[in-house]
Amino acid sequence: MAVAVADLIFLIIFTTIPFSISQPTEKAPPPAADSCNGIFLSYSFNQGAKLPPNLTVMARQPYRFESTLSILNNGLQELKSWKVFVGFQHDEFLVSASGAVLADGNSIPGNVGNGTVFAGFPMSNLKTAIETAGDFTQMQVQVKLLGTQFGVAPPNNPMPSNISLANDGYLCTKPILQGKSEMHVCCSPDPRVKTNITTSEVFLARQNGDLTIMYDVTRTYDSSYWAQVTISNHNPLGRLDYWKLSWDWMRDEFIYSMKGAYPSVVDSTECIFGRQGTYYRDLDFFNVLSCKRRPTIVDLPPTKANDTTLGLIPFCCRNGTLLPSHMDPSKSISAFQMQVLKMPPDLNRSQITPPQNWQISGVLNPAYKCGQPVRVSPSEFPDSSGLPLNSTAVVSWQIVCNITHVKKDIPKCCVSFSSYYNESVIPCRTCACGCSLNSARTCNATSPVMLLPAEALLVPFENRTAMAIAWAGLKHFPVPNPMPCSDNCGVSINWHLYTDYRDGWSARITLFNWGEVNFADWFAAVQMKKAAPGFQAMYSLNATTLELDGSNSTIFMQGHLGLNYLVGETDGVNPAKDPRVPGKQQSVISFTKKNIQGLNMAAGDGFPTKVFFNGEECLLPKILPANNSRRNLARFIPSILMLGFVFLFIQQ
Repeated sequence: MAVAVADLIFLIIFTTIPFSISQPTEKAPPPAADSCNGIFLSYSFNQGAKLPPNLTVMARQPYRFESTLSILNNGLQELKSWKVFVGFQHDEFLVSASGAVLADGNSIPGNVGNGTVFAGFPMSNLKTAIETAGDFTQMQVQVKLLGTQFGVAPPNNPMPSNISLANDGYLCTKPILQGKSEMHVCCSPDPRVKTNITTSEVFLARQNGDLTIMYDVTRTYDSSYWAQVTISNHNPLGRLDYWKLSWDWMRDEFIYSMKGAYPSVVDSTECIFGRQGTYYRDLDFFNVLSCKRRPTIVDLPPTKANDTTLGLIPFCCRNGTLLPSHMDPSKSISAFQMQVLKMPPDLNRSQITPPQNWQISGVLNPAYKCGQPVRVSPSEFPDSSGLPLNSTAVVSWQIVCNITHVKKDIPKCCVSFSSYYNESVIPCRTCACGCSLNSARTCNATSPVMLLPAEALLVPFENRTAMAIAWAGLKHFPVPNPMPCSDNCGVSINWHLYTDYRDGWSARITLFNWGEVNFADWFAAVQMKKAAPGFQAMYSLNATTLELDGSNSTIFMQGHLGLNYLVGETDGVNPAKDPRVPGKQQSVISFTKKNIQGLNMAAGDGFPTKVFFNGEECLLPKILPANNSRRNLARFIPSILMLGFVFLFIQQ
């Protein structure tokens, strides 16, 4: 009997051990997933530990956290390019995330304390149970998160405030907290959202954005491929000057050669001392352009456009300028090509991994946030043979970038106001474009600006002190001590209410460039709530109205041919005694009041509510010029009445 029992125990152990070893390492979905007929999301806190240093302020004490984010497709349609928002709320610093990247284009490690959106990589699409016979390896992805959080000590768990699917066309229920360490939510397709994409289509539709980037693979070989990168500007008020483009290679790729653009730093050191140097033993790394995991690419000057080695790429070599398409469609696109060398084990023609975490920036331009690459239908290009046919890319990805407005962003341009009915000019705000930490020693960074005479706008801020004090004495204005700090803006714009009469009115706009950067093909735009539809003409500049967001309230202006260059600041006639002179452009604008009711120019209708320069929104003054016409009229009323009485007496 004892032998039989021993044999039975041995049999159980023998048959159980191989079964347990063959199980997948990923955790099975929680039971709550069975009741979700859509996309099931779960967030599980696994473990954590206190990290040095030991702080007395417990809210700043760091702790390690390890957690798992799971995405499971229990629906009827394949989930393509999944994105999930996790509402981190404990100032989390993310160190690693397996199977995902940050959808906003930022790299890991990085701060995610205000919440972040994860995008799938390399597994970006999740198939259904129907098309995989319930294969969880194709239906589900589990992202292992490792990072640091602050202030949540054991036994409390640092759970997020929310998790939700960030893909368009889905509605998520309210997250359910199960116990203290798990949160889950079910997201289903929104029945109100209609889509033209069928479940049989392989690729997602191309998306709209302020700026789009196409990553098209045009030729592919076992260990390398050629890619064309095309940047297109779609925002009528967006632009880039001297653009810089960067991304992260995910599989140890490196750039061997380029046409139409170039790395900002040519360096092959990381290849020589890395895996690349070991594998490519016979390669002359002197010819390699960049081995950085995150290269930065810059445009070439126009002189290289027809260079047989570096140029001859359509839409290349613009010195990094991207204009709105309504200014010049041919200058709203930039393109370049590059030869990319791959590393094992990706040594076959079909194994191509797009770069991730794209970012693009310019000089005195809006800030852009870029999403992750999305696989789209292959792009088509005119055939190089010249025949009337198109050739398609091998594979294409689209990156969508949108202009972002963050509260902490510092403006790069500012506006001053003046008018015909007031002799004083309201200059740009104190520290409108920021002030240095040392400013407090010499000036007041919070003091209101001092009103100025009009001629003071023509000289640099450091030369205005005597003029401001003299004007204050003449007009009996207070003089703060210390004096207000400068606006520190590279570009300032003066809007002057020029005339106001019964049937119309006019304004004068003057642009000043106080920086060293020259702006070719510059543009400016003003938005006015009520008066813009009455725009008639601009005399020294080229202007037109733009309809944005369904409102015809924006006036877009640029220089005529030959006047489209806003030069930087230059020396005066006698540099030893004369102040420096800003680059300047100026024009009068005329408006009509016909068919526009209730306009009051001095009360604000004659001044813009928003001003843009090269796509960057400028900071406006907080106040308008005071209208003294009523005060002057009241002063002269007794004299007018006396003259009236005299006139009546003479008539009698």
